[in-house]
Amino acid sequence: MAETATAQRTVKFIITRRETPEAAPYTEEFEVPYRPNMNVISALMEIQRNPVKADGNKTAPVCWESNCLEEVCGACSMVINGKPRQACSALIDKLEQPIRLEPMSTFPVVRDLVINRERMFQALKKVKAWIPIDGTYDLGPGPRMAESKRQWAYELSKCMTCGVCLEACPNVNERNSFIGPAAISQVRLFNAHPTGEMNAHERLDELMEDGGIEGCGNSQNCVRSCPKGIPLTTSIAAINGDTTKRLFKKWLSM
Repeated sequence: MAETATAQRTVKFIITRRETPEAAPYTEEFEVPYRPNMNVISALMEIQRNPVKADGNKTAPVCWESNCLEEVCGACSMVINGKPRQACSALIDKLEQPIRLEPMSTFPVVRDLVINRERMFQALKKVKAWIPIDGTYDLGPGPRMAESKRQWAYELSKCMTCGVCLEACPNVNERNSFIGPAAISQVRLFNAHPTGEMNAHERLDELMEDGGIEGCGNSQNCVRSCPKGIPLTTSIAAINGDTTKRLFKKWLSM
């Protein structure tokens, strides 16, 4: 009896769609056969396999992004029931129905649930979120990092550029150029690296420009929404102190 009841259950979805970046958004409703331990991605796969709306009419398959299915790559970010999160870790049994899926509004929509994260990647380029090394020859083992520093730096390195923190932040929108919490946290990570700290002043100078750290309104939505639990507000506070010191040093050296 229980197996029969499970087989008859369906999961209702209301998905916000858009055919092109310029097209107006619209919603379509779908009903997917329920299976135990389903997540949102498995439901989207079912819709892709059989793109039939709840009213029985066929439609184009829904477009979305995914890769690892283990909450590591960050590709499947979307707004689920009003909350930005990863679709691969969103279990159907823990979601209120109907389940509403929308693309993240902070980024330009490419199609349906697919977004363009260029804004986030450009921010990382701006702050030089990498360790510059000469890869033309063997440099030997790198400098060692103190274990106490390595432990908190490892937490910052978990960032998967999913964009959830930018979606949750009220200061990241089309009306301003705030760089966002992810890039600021990466500045703290690479400035802490024994090699990366040689370029620390360049990263801090970028954050002292318009759209830098001054754009943070301390809403703390980022740290509450981060799927990896990265201490983003701690990084923002630390970098705020570093940029203040950098400002005084530049002023005194004039």
